[in-house]
Amino acid sequence: MEIKISSNVRNLPVNFLVINMFENEKTTQNLANTYAIERDGFKGQLGETYILQTYGEIPAEKILLVGCGKRDEFCENEVRTVVYKSVKKLQQMCAKTAAFDFDLGFDYGEAAVIGAMLADYAFDKYKSKKATRVEEIIFGNVSEESIKSGKYFGDAIKFTRDLANEPAAFATPSKLAEIALNLDGIDTKVYEKDEIEKMGMGAFLGVSQGSIQSPKFIHMKYTCQNPKKRIAIIGKGICFDSGGLDLKPPSSMLTMRDDMSGAACVLGVMSVLKYFCPEVEVHGIVAACENMPSGSSYKPGDILTAKNGKTIEIDNTDAEGRLTLADALCYACELGVDEVIDIATLTGACVVALGTAASGIMGNDEGLIKNIIDSGKMVGEKYWQLPMFKEYFESLKSDIADMKNTGSRNGGASAAGMFLQEFIKDVKWAHIDIAGTAFLEKPEKEYIKGATGSGVRTILKYILN
Repeated sequence: MEIKISSNVRNLPVNFLVINMFENEKTTQNLANTYAIERDGFKGQLGETYILQTYGEIPAEKILLVGCGKRDEFCENEVRTVVYKSVKKLQQMCAKTAAFDFDLGFDYGEAAVIGAMLADYAFDKYKSKKATRVEEIIFGNVSEESIKSGKYFGDAIKFTRDLANEPAAFATPSKLAEIALNLDGIDTKVYEKDEIEKMGMGAFLGVSQGSIQSPKFIHMKYTCQNPKKRIAIIGKGICFDSGGLDLKPPSSMLTMRDDMSGAACVLGVMSVLKYFCPEVEVHGIVAACENMPSGSSYKPGDILTAKNGKTIEIDNTDAEGRLTLADALCYACELGVDEVIDIATLTGACVVALGTAASGIMGNDEGLIKNIIDSGKMVGEKYWQLPMFKEYFESLKSDIADMKNTGSRNGGASAAGMFLQEFIKDVKWAHIDIAGTAFLEKPEKEYIKGATGSGVRTILKYILN
């Protein structure tokens, strides 16, 4: 889909002219006022649509009228929703070209482009019949800067969704490393197994040892002159999670290609940073491996030693993500950064607590957590802070090591956060659990079934702010 801007969208010979309508208000288009409002009583409730022929009275073949609800309740996030619904309707009508003539009173370009690109998304790489798409969309009453920003956000989201939707046979640790090495404007170092061993990452290596796929520790870096802040973002990079020797049921394994959604998010964010040129130094870190059962797999009862010297008794091999993150967090804390943010499909307990409506967030700094939550609100992603009471660590205590990798099922998301905190030293830190929001079993809101790119918008907005 090609996205353009024009100062004269009303006079373009497109398949559809898309205009907005607030409840109890007229539109800027007389045809719509006459037929949709006066004759047919179109109310303009949020997301409602109405199509009418123009019969040559204007250059566009048809008009698509879309409701925006009440003006005083309308916000930038709803621009994304309205445009998404409009593009979906255009797809149903097999439209190839459309011009958006929205009268909103503010520069809505960024949110509109994100909405259009979310609607355009389809993972049809492996299908012989491709999805129906609108070929060209032209926006009016927006700035070129906002359109560019929206495209970069949209590109990062698509990048992330494509990668998380790929089968595990494609998205291997080596493939993630290859992708990272080819990102424009990013300096990347990939550590191989022998180097990982020398760094003392025993927790990460323990998870990886059952797979024939070699582990890759990936460190990406975006730099600028005189950075105002230094941030490390870490993505869980389990390219396939079978559960290890504590094998998952077959039905639970069907979507475990998505267990690297955190890594895909970090790669997506890093892929567009050079276009935004933020005055922030950003380190993107991924400990990439598979969790597989074999004769060389780590076992329940094993004791692994993390990079900071802490020992971990393996209570369950299916709690592997926190082990790889443990060593990645240790590494990040040694970089001299101001803040560390990790994002991971970490716990089923978070899904039970929050469902697919919101991601969980916790950490050791209330200011950082609040700023991430606020950034999410700006771009339409919801977060809910989960507690980190010291009592949650009780179930992680081990008789023979410093801790176990799992504890009680009760408060499991918070217990996982308490585990990760053991590997944080002298830095502000936030942990984001996207287990419920990264991959959907059925369409919801602005997403089709599959990977959503959860966290990309929020982390990008946080960095840019």
